[in-house]
Amino acid sequence: MKFIRACLIAVLLTAAARAAEPPPLWDAQQPLPKSAALPVLSNVAFRVIKRYEFEKDGYRFLHGVALAWHKDKLYASFGHNKGGENTDTEEARVCSSPDGGRTWSALTTMDAGDAPGLGVSHGVFLPHQGRLWAFHGAYTGTMKDVHTRAYVLDDARGTWERQGVVIRGGFWPLGEPRKMDDGNWLIAGISVGQGNPPAVAISHGDDLLKWDLVVIPVAEGLGKVWGESAAIVAGRRITNIARYGEKPLALVAVSEDYGRTWTTAQPANLPMATSKPCAGLLSNGQRFLVCSTSADGGGRRSPLTLAISQPGERLFSKIFVIRHANFPGGPGESQPKASLAYPCAVEHAGHLYVGYSNSGGGVGRQGTGRELWNNNSAELAIIPLAQLAP
Repeated sequence: MKFIRACLIAVLLTAAARAAEPPPLWDAQQPLPKSAALPVLSNVAFRVIKRYEFEKDGYRFLHGVALAWHKDKLYASFGHNKGGENTDTEEARVCSSPDGGRTWSALTTMDAGDAPGLGVSHGVFLPHQGRLWAFHGAYTGTMKDVHTRAYVLDDARGTWERQGVVIRGGFWPLGEPRKMDDGNWLIAGISVGQGNPPAVAISHGDDLLKWDLVVIPVAEGLGKVWGESAAIVAGRRITNIARYGEKPLALVAVSEDYGRTWTTAQPANLPMATSKPCAGLLSNGQRFLVCSTSADGGGRRSPLTLAISQPGERLFSKIFVIRHANFPGGPGESQPKASLAYPCAVEHAGHLYVGYSNSGGGVGRQGTGRELWNNNSAELAIIPLAQLAP
């Protein structure tokens, strides 16, 4: 009996250990290539949304490009600051393109903060029922009382109507809103404070002024986490992919009930630079992940890569380079040490439009502030989806 009991305990402990293992993101049957061996996507069109032009406009920090199509225009937004990153002079700024990204309108300010000490930074768009919504991270001072504010575009006047604070609890929206089969929308992001775990916000149906914040638990012993995250929505099952923060590995957590409860976020079997990821599900059933992912990339924010799955499969099995840091073909900035980071992506008319920040290698004339972190240009890559088909 003692032997049987011991065997039963061993079986239960083994089962528990297996249950605690994080779900894989990468197909382990496929070798994970080093960055130099990754195939480069062909026929990709590149555009510049906003150049770094400190001497012209006085803005230093630029980060967190968001994209959306609305009434035949492509909109882009980002956080912009004449001072330092994540300080209270940050502004949410926006522009639009009538020709698919070839040319862009002058920048306008969505919100520069309506109270002393309030900064409004980058966010996400949601085209919904004929209107263009935006949800942006905001804070007081330097990253205190982080929360989310909502805006709606007035098409006639080209201005943005403030809808006020809609999510608290430190939530900063980072992933494009995804519609779930239960009728609610889900936004992936981070809950700043209390360990900075990944989090999601879930709408009350189509009422975009009411959201529930769900903080994703983080496995013990991970050390420093900065859980900027993205989500892949597939029926009831939601996969959250988050930046680790301390190590160049993706964190993964899974919900089987439309984002209400989660497994703990744990390191996945996929290297990923310490940067905000972008993930989703293409219309052909392929999952995608945009970040900097390779066997030898470490924390380096280049090359900018696109990992994809086979249609209908859960595991990523191929990785392509969107562009390398050194990119003399242009038109964006090219420098071997350039960081290509904080991507977003939106599918439209058979193409994947990927927006991202380019640090230009952190170079620039001394005194311009370019040598500081995240004083970027905003750029765009337009990828034909046909070349991703298996």
